[in-house]
Amino acid sequence: MSGPRLHAIIPAAGAGRRLAPSGELPKQYHLLLGKPMLRWSVERILADARVGGVTLALAPDDDLGTSLVWDLARPVDVAVGGDTRAHSVLNALRHARAEVDPDWVLVHDAARPCLDRASLARLLDQGLAHPDGAILAAPVSDTLKRAFQGEPRIEGTVDREDLWAAQTPQLFPAATLEASLAAQLEAGAPPTDEAGAMEAAGHHPLLVPGSRTNLKVTWAADLPLAEAILDHQRENAS
Repeated sequence: MSGPRLHAIIPAAGAGRRLAPSGELPKQYHLLLGKPMLRWSVERILADARVGGVTLALAPDDDLGTSLVWDLARPVDVAVGGDTRAHSVLNALRHARAEVDPDWVLVHDAARPCLDRASLARLLDQGLAHPDGAILAAPVSDTLKRAFQGEPRIEGTVDREDLWAAQTPQLFPAATLEASLAAQLEAGAPPTDEAGAMEAAGHHPLLVPGSRTNLKVTWAADLPLAEAILDHQRENAS
């Protein structure tokens, strides 16, 4: 297959304490329709043939993640995760650049198992043609309220025009993302997503409309919703 070398990174070193209390399995290992969430997410990011492989960022003591994805058709490698998402992504990115030297990297949440093939293809089609890359995102539709700091009282309403809710995957040139993440971490300002690091470095990635079914599983109540989405997607594909 010709074209730029494209590799995916999935940070999965966190415990997901909002869903999994201390002592339970991290949320990426919860079963959805009988399959671990991490497995769903890896399969979905590999659904496009342009993605050559995946590097997982796992906690140092995690011996479960690799066992769930070893039998996939394209290579899945493992890097040691860090204290924050940004550290985990940077570790995995450096590992991937040393092993397979990709031109571009996709970063996807381990807890977004419902990524659909059309959204991924749209992101790749548009993002690979833009020098700063692109992210999947959805225009904000809810009315947004700003609270007083530390208080559950409304200070005011936020204008939602031109606001988008970021999703993953996020797609960037590999060398540019590595430099941007390293600079933010060295400055002691870890970004909450990879686009934030790119923005801080002066880049302006594209916003590519994603599906609202590209759910990020955060709370226990999200689990049955994710299963319903996956079941619906499976029925439509059959």
